[in-house]
Amino acid sequence: MEIKIELTKTPKAKPTDETKLGFGHIFTDHMFVMNYDAGEGWHDARIVPFDNISLSPSAMCLHYGQEIFEGLKAYRTADGSVQLFRPDENYKRMNVSAERMVIPQIDEEFMVEATKKLVEIEKDWVPHTDGASLYIRPFIFATDPYVGVRPADHYLFIIILSPSGAYYSTGLNPVKIYVEQKYVRAVRGGTGFAKTAANYAISLKGQDEAHNQDYEQVLWLDGVEQKYIEEVGSMNIFFVIDGEVVTPQLTGSVLPGITRKSALEVCKSKGIPCSERRITIEEVAKAYDEGKLDEVFGTGTAAVISPVGHLKWGDKVMTINDNKIGKISQMLYDTMTGIQWGKIPDTFGWTVKID
Repeated sequence: MEIKIELTKTPKAKPTDETKLGFGHIFTDHMFVMNYDAGEGWHDARIVPFDNISLSPSAMCLHYGQEIFEGLKAYRTADGSVQLFRPDENYKRMNVSAERMVIPQIDEEFMVEATKKLVEIEKDWVPHTDGASLYIRPFIFATDPYVGVRPADHYLFIIILSPSGAYYSTGLNPVKIYVEQKYVRAVRGGTGFAKTAANYAISLKGQDEAHNQDYEQVLWLDGVEQKYIEEVGSMNIFFVIDGEVVTPQLTGSVLPGITRKSALEVCKSKGIPCSERRITIEEVAKAYDEGKLDEVFGTGTAAVISPVGHLKWGDKVMTINDNKIGKISQMLYDTMTGIQWGKIPDTFGWTVKID
C-alpha cells in the first residue's frame, strides 16, 4: 500500500531543554493515519500534520471501548543514527490484541515500514540526551456512529510520536510495591493478555490505593484465587529466588511484554537459570524469610528494568536486597539499554535502523 505524505507548513519549535521533556505531553509535527471500512479493508495510508480528530459523540469506541494500542521507542545512537527495538514484536502483539477485541488484523510488515517512514520524517525530534527517546504510540479504535454493542465496521489506525525524557533522571532507584488483595486487574478468558484501554482503566483504583499508602506501584494477584502473582502496575514482574530468575507464566491474564521476552532471552544467553511458572505471594514471602529472595524487578517499555526495594503484603513489609538494585537487574538494564542506544553490539538482531 502506498503511503501518501503531507508535510506540515507550520512546524513546531522543538524542545530546547531535553532534561525537561517528561513523558507523553509533547508531540511531533506529523502522525500516521489509516482507515478501515468493512468491504474495503485497510486503506488510505497517509502521514499528515498532527491535528485533532473529529468523532461523532456516538462513536462506538467512546461507549464500548473497542480499542487497542501499542508502545515502542526510537533511540538515537552515539553516531547520530536512529533505530527501533523489536518493532515486529509490537505489531505481532497488536494483532493478538486485535483478534481478542474483534478488530481487523493489520499487515505487520507494512506497519513496521510505516513506523520507520514516520520516524524518518520526524528524526530531528529524536532526543540526543542520554536516556531520552522518541516514544511511539500506535492505536486503533472503532468510529461507527452507533450506540449498540457489536464489532464496528469502521476504524481508525493512528501513530503519534512523543519525545520523552530519561525515565531514571536521578538514577536507577528501587521502587516500593504494594500487594493488592481486594481489587483484580484481569482474569483468564478476559482481556489481560491484550493491550487494550480497559485493562489500564480497571487498574486505577488499585493504583490509587497504593499511592494512599505511600507506595508507587501495585502488585496484582490473579482474579480467581487471588494468590498467584501476575503483574506489577503496567509492567511484567520478575523474582530472583536462590539464583533462579522466575516470572509468572503467560496464562491469558498477563500481558506478553516485549521487554519481558527480551529479558528472558538475555538471561538464557548468559546461562542464568530461568523459569516461567505460576508463583504465589506465599512462595515469595517464604523465600524472603529464608533469605533466598535475591532480587525483584519489573520490565516494560518505559523503564526497561524497574528494581523493587520494598514489597508490602498485608502487614508484612519485605526489604529486597537492602533496597539496592541487584546484579541481574543491573545486567539486564545495561544490556538492553546498551543495545537500544547502540552502546554495545546487538548480537540478537533486535534493532531496526531508520534510513
